[in-house]
Amino acid sequence: MEFYESTISSKQIFSGHLLKLRVDEVLLPNGRKSTREIVEHPGAVAVVAITGNDEVLLVRQYRKAVERELLEIPAGKLEKGESKETCVKRELMEETGYYPNELEYLTSFYTSPGFSNEIIHLFLGKKLIRKAKDADFDEYLQAEKVPFKEVLDKIKSGEIIDSKTITGLLLASFQIKGGL
Repeated sequence: MEFYESTISSKQIFSGHLLKLRVDEVLLPNGRKSTREIVEHPGAVAVVAITGNDEVLLVRQYRKAVERELLEIPAGKLEKGESKETCVKRELMEETGYYPNELEYLTSFYTSPGFSNEIIHLFLGKKLIRKAKDADFDEYLQAEKVPFKEVLDKIKSGEIIDSKTITGLLLASFQIKGGL
C-alpha cells in the first residue's frame, strides 16, 4: 500500500510571529479527498546541560497553552539562517547563564507530526561555564539544578511531563550512564 498524500491545494490561514497555519486539500491513496490543518514552525533546539557535579540544568516556566508551570530542559526557536549549534549555545546562555564548551548532537524529532512540522534538534551539553548570573531580562523562567539521578524519578512521578524534556533526559541517560 502506498502511504502518500498528494497536495491538491494549500491556503495560508494565519501568519504570526512564531507560527503559520495552513489548510491543505489532499488526495488520499484510495482516491478520496480530505483536508489537513498544518501548523508550520521554524524548528527549535533543546539541550540536556550537565554540570561538573552531575546536575542537570532545567528551567521552570509557565506555559499558557497548557495553563500550567512546567519543568523543562532549556530550548528555543531557531532564528532564520542560524545554525543548530549556535542556537543551542545562545538559548542555554539566555535561559541559564551557562555556556557549553562541549556539545554532542543526540537526535532530531518531530513534536506532533499529526498537525505540525515542528522539529527539535536535541543536544547534550557538557563542560559548562557560568558566564552570566541570571537568565536574560526578557526570559520569564527560573533555572534550577537537579541531580541527574533525580530527573528520571521526576519523569516517573509525573513532575516532568514535557515531551522534549523526557526524550532528552532518557537519551542522555543512555548516552552517559549506559542505560536506565
